[in-house]
Amino acid sequence: MRVMVLGSGVIGTVSAYYLARQGFEVVVVDRQAAPAMETSFANAGQVSPGYASPWAAPGVPLKAIKWLLQKHAPLAIKATADVDQYLWMAQMLRNCTASRYAVNKERMVRLSEYSRDCLDELRAETGIAYEGRRLGTTQLFRTQAQVDNAAKDIAVLQQSGVPFELLDRDGIARAEPALAQVKDKLAGALRLPNDQTGDCQVFTTAGRDGQADGRRVPLRPEHRAPGLRRRPHQRRVDRRQAGNRRSLRAGPRQLQPAAAQAAGVRAPVYPLKGYSLTVPIVNPDMAPASTILDETYKVAITRFDDRIRVGGMAEIAGFDLSLNPRRRETLEMIVGDLYPQGGDLSQVDFWTGLRPATPDGTPIVGATSFRNLFLNTGHGTLGWTMACGSGRFLADLMANKRPQISAEGLDIFRYSKSKETSGHVSPAPAH
Repeated sequence: MRVMVLGSGVIGTVSAYYLARQGFEVVVVDRQAAPAMETSFANAGQVSPGYASPWAAPGVPLKAIKWLLQKHAPLAIKATADVDQYLWMAQMLRNCTASRYAVNKERMVRLSEYSRDCLDELRAETGIAYEGRRLGTTQLFRTQAQVDNAAKDIAVLQQSGVPFELLDRDGIARAEPALAQVKDKLAGALRLPNDQTGDCQVFTTAGRDGQADGRRVPLRPEHRAPGLRRRPHQRRVDRRQAGNRRSLRAGPRQLQPAAAQAAGVRAPVYPLKGYSLTVPIVNPDMAPASTILDETYKVAITRFDDRIRVGGMAEIAGFDLSLNPRRRETLEMIVGDLYPQGGDLSQVDFWTGLRPATPDGTPIVGATSFRNLFLNTGHGTLGWTMACGSGRFLADLMANKRPQISAEGLDIFRYSKSKETSGHVSPAPAH
């Protein structure tokens, strides 16, 4: 069976890898000539299953209003003429309840924990190298209120069996020695010892080039996403002038609503624009040991071999890829505040990328109402965290094998009242 994967970021490339392992004949199509040149190019670098949380959370609507007035806000909204932007935002607001948050976080943690296990297995089997570290993630709280509010996330971690540690200031300094000199700025931390880090772009390129197990999945550059022709009566889609192939859609451009509707499926996916800095390390002892998450600014600071990656924030601004100097100022402020002697801020690389996100935070992974069209998209800020699990889960589905985790709530049908549709899935929020 032939499979066409749209998108050569980490989600598309890992999906292609697991499909090839299942015996499918796979080709990856992307508008870029090399893998991981867009969303996966310079992300924050953390593989953090326990911190898998939806942006749609109780209190976020009020916080969003306050953030609009703040200089270093973690979330920004830029008005566009795109109606889909406002429909997506409305669906996100409907998910900002305690009950929906708990459901969505459980789904995200379930997939993320599985994905971390898949990454461990893949690394052990193949020896793939990507500047990986397995030293955990530490979420920093600057206020006591943030420490107190962590209780609801801790409850989900306990329910999911995820190990964690609550740290006081001295505990933070033991876990991350370079923070000892700034510990008085912090109120506490939540540490997940099983979390990991690694360069997503290096991993994706190595996987596509066959460094995982010798399989080199072909990448075919095409300036535009391939046209798809609906065959509703046959419950399938075909690529125009390209024969019949199963198609897996990935990436922010390929799954914007207009392109998805051309295939007959309305996927509520919209880009969250993120930013990162890559900073050369000048003093290894004063750089992070692993990954730090600053809860106040929603920014991650991750250690690679000789670089610090500072990434985060979210702008709902359509498909704008301009570099906002105010976001650079925020990232430089945060890394300079926590690790003033770790890196050289005069030599940074500033980057932005679009992260396809769903309004409820859980990605869309699974079948559609067309029997030969599958989706693996909408991972938002957690594409690297969820990549291996999503790819393996989907490959099992497409090979008619039972996945190793529950599929509840992962496919697109959670947005429809009926489990079967006539080729059109309503984007109405789940209740």
